[in-house]
Amino acid sequence: MAYSIQKTEAEWLEELGPERYKILREKGTERPFTGTYNLHNEEGAYHCGACDQKLFESASKFDSGCGWPSFDESIPGTVEYVRDTTHGMIRTEILCSNCGSHLGHVFDDGPTASGQRYCVNSLSIDFEK
Repeated sequence: MAYSIQKTEAEWLEELGPERYKILREKGTERPFTGTYNLHNEEGAYHCGACDQKLFESASKFDSGCGWPSFDESIPGTVEYVRDTTHGMIRTEILCSNCGSHLGHVFDDGPTASGQRYCVNSLSIDFEK
């Protein structure tokens, strides 16, 4: 897929650093209950950690107890959905629609009216009040 923001992997690595690069560009996952935004409850918006596209509003965030920041909806048009069959599971990966960076996965087990639980790595997002 062609994204608005195009960089080489070397450029991404230099810009993001090894820890964020592993999550955002190599589809890694941080350990549960360790991320900065897991229990974060300030009002504002969460942006892609690679390109700064606004992805989630704080009003959509909830504590799912899964150990990663969880949201019940994304800002329309900001997230791309890709079937993921790695690790012996069938899941839906979520990517930033602007740069293609890995954010996490979305599941159909959310407790709100949307029924969605966007399970996102803290290292793949930034927060703005």
